Amino acid sequence: MTRVAAIDCGTNSIRLLVADIDRSNGRTALRDVVREMRVVRLGQGVDATGELAPEALERTFAATADYARLIREHGATAVRFVATSASRDARNRDLFVDGIRDLLGVEPEVISGDEEAALSFAGASSVLPILDGHEVLVVDLGGGSTEFVLGTADGVTAAKSVDIGCVRLTERHLQDDPPTAEQVAAAEADVDAAIARVRQDVPLERATAVVGVAGSITTITAHALGLTEYSPDAIHGTGLPVETIRAAATGLLEMSRPERAALPYMHPGRVDVIGAGGLVWRRILEQMEAVSGGRITTATASEHDILDGIALSIG
Repeated sequence: MTRVAAIDCGTNSIRLLVADIDRSNGRTALRDVVREMRVVRLGQGVDATGELAPEALERTFAATADYARLIREHGATAVRFVATSASRDARNRDLFVDGIRDLLGVEPEVISGDEEAALSFAGASSVLPILDGHEVLVVDLGGGSTEFVLGTADGVTAAKSVDIGCVRLTERHLQDDPPTAEQVAAAEADVDAAIARVRQDVPLERATAVVGVAGSITTITAHALGLTEYSPDAIHGTGLPVETIRAAATGLLEMSRPERAALPYMHPGRVDVIGAGGLVWRRILEQMEAVSGGRITTATASEHDILDGIALSIG
């Protein structure tokens, strides 16, 4: 048994998993010790300025300092810190890398979209059954980017990362509250163009099932289920009809900010960007219905994602 610590630093949130890895009996399993999430909005303004904002770096460093303390307290013997879309895009990412190294004592890895996709697939497939001979599409809808990963029980078949995250599209298009029809149409055009690029590398029509991961998708699932609080146990592994998900996503997109903030399962850090998350997830599922010839009629949410994949990659 090995105790490890994984940190996933995305465009919107930074998350910590301290877990025990059990590699006995010919299989690998994770047992959570600590799982935490903070919304720090590292990607604030990156799409427009090309740089990480000083206040965004300050929030991220404060969260990392707290995570470093938890890692020490729980005795993790190996640590991996992975940063994704916002850090890839920023000209001043050296400031970020140096700050994290000083706080944590390890070199933060600013990984490629392809590696992000592979880690997301590994995390999701580690706890959701994927049948041999069938190809499943895992969609990781983040703040800055979204990963499309097609794979089987044997691993990734094809993957593509595209810049249609919920923070990026909110800042780029959805300025009004709720957004105008013109703003929604412009955001959907971005999503459609991104999916067209994905299809050049990933044969989406081969997917027999769709699994969605990350906070936007799990929050949309909570909304569709009408939960009275955010419950990972109620959300994880839940499959819903595409029409039900579409209605929930549209509802979130069309709400005002106070209405979204009042929802009992809504994290305060997602209030401003969940509408864009709903737009992206809705559009992806509409496209998957079409390219599959109507074979894809449901989608499943997973609470296990790239963070689990990072932990499993250690050691």
